Amino acid sequence: IAKLEDKITAETARLDVLRGNSQKELIDELRFQLNRLNNELITVKTKQEQYQAFINNSQARKKDIQEKIESIESDLRIAEPQLQELRQEKEQSIAELSTLQDQFHEIAEILNEKSTAYNQENIAYHQQLNKVSNITKDLEFRETQKDDHELRLERNSAELVEVQEALRTTIPFEDEEDRDLIAMYEQKIALEDGLKELEDNYYADKQKINNLEDALTQQRRSKEQSDFLISEIKDKKTGLQIDLNALKERLSVEFNIELKDLIDREDAPEITEDQATLATKCSKLKKQLDEFGTINLMAKEAFDEMNERYDFINKEKADLIEAKGSLMATIKEIDDTAQVQFMFTFDAVRNNFVKVFRSLFNEEDSCDLVLTDPSNPLDSDIDIIARPKGKRPLSINQLSGGEKTLTSTALLFSLYLSKPAPFCIFDEVDAPLDDTNIDKFNNIIRDFSKNSQFIVVSHNKKTIASTDIIYGVTMVEQGVSRVVAVDLREVA
Repeated sequence: IAKLEDKITAETARLDVLRGNSQKELIDELRFQLNRLNNELITVKTKQEQYQAFINNSQARKKDIQEKIESIESDLRIAEPQLQELRQEKEQSIAELSTLQDQFHEIAEILNEKSTAYNQENIAYHQQLNKVSNITKDLEFRETQKDDHELRLERNSAELVEVQEALRTTIPFEDEEDRDLIAMYEQKIALEDGLKELEDNYYADKQKINNLEDALTQQRRSKEQSDFLISEIKDKKTGLQIDLNALKERLSVEFNIELKDLIDREDAPEITEDQATLATKCSKLKKQLDEFGTINLMAKEAFDEMNERYDFINKEKADLIEAKGSLMATIKEIDDTAQVQFMFTFDAVRNNFVKVFRSLFNEEDSCDLVLTDPSNPLDSDIDIIARPKGKRPLSINQLSGGEKTLTSTALLFSLYLSKPAPFCIFDEVDAPLDDTNIDKFNNIIRDFSKNSQFIVVSHNKKTIASTDIIYGVTMVEQGVSRVVAVDLREVA
């Protein structure tokens, strides 16, 4: 970048000399070279910005890598106690197998007893169920008879009412009908006695049915309890069988021991303790087993997986450390290069700022660009000092509007001198300036317009008069605007 800027400065100086000698062709050639150098400078600046972005990405990646390393180290510290626990669980598996076998045999005996009792209860239940079915059929038949008798009783009652009514009307005239009335009354009494007998039989049979239903309900409850108990015993038996099969598989895979060989061992120790002592020891062992908690049947597989992950993490850690060292070296190299280029550009902008500021103000006025942290220029803030003659402002707010504008213009052109641009646009920058400062502003624009083109939006007459071409917007007709251009160079 410095070499390109030196070439640009040299070519610019040479262009000024040749412009004075009116060598047009050579001037055009040098202007072409100057534009080419400007483009190369822009390309280099773009690469510098890309390098800076790469540095930022590298720093973020470095932070992520450091966090991964810390996470991996934390996982390793957590895994060590787990590996120790897995080793202890491996030693406890054989003792647990023997206890589960005893429990399995005990539950199997209980299951056989409960199954026998269940079969007996089931037979009695079906016998009672058949009795209830027969009684229910008999009850339905008797209820049908009762309905028939009730229907006949209703018809007879209706006929009795009709007969009684007829008696009231015919007794004074027909004595012979008394015998029929007496016969019908006797028939009514006989029917009522038969109905009462049927009702007594019905309620007696209904009581028997209720008693049988109560007995049947009791039998059903007993059967449900037996079914529940048998189901629970079967579940326990299934669970113990699964645990026993799992332990058999673990003994075969991990220790290369068959359960049959372990039970039939001839060198098994002889039991000399009595049953109470053995029961006490068994209770203690069960309590210890409960305190140990559930056994992880996948302990060995988990141990092998953790070892494999441990080796992988160590290898990855070594690669990360190596990559970190390489990345840090690259970052340091880029930082050194960026710092050198920044300081070179900063010094150039600083010198340009002093020159332009004094050309806009006075030679006695003081100005400067100062780094707040010279030891770390890339991250340091930059203080802009501007003190016109006779003023000691502590802040830019204490300057007048025109002084603020000229200070900003000086800073802008100091950057422009370090990195020229083919076009520069000002939007009413001269609005707060008085006539004296307007002349200074127009003069510096005119000087820099030799190498670049300036587009100025302004309402100031002096600024408009100092330009080469004026573009104005007029309204010839209502609602119709038109842009009008005036080339002042032709007028002059």
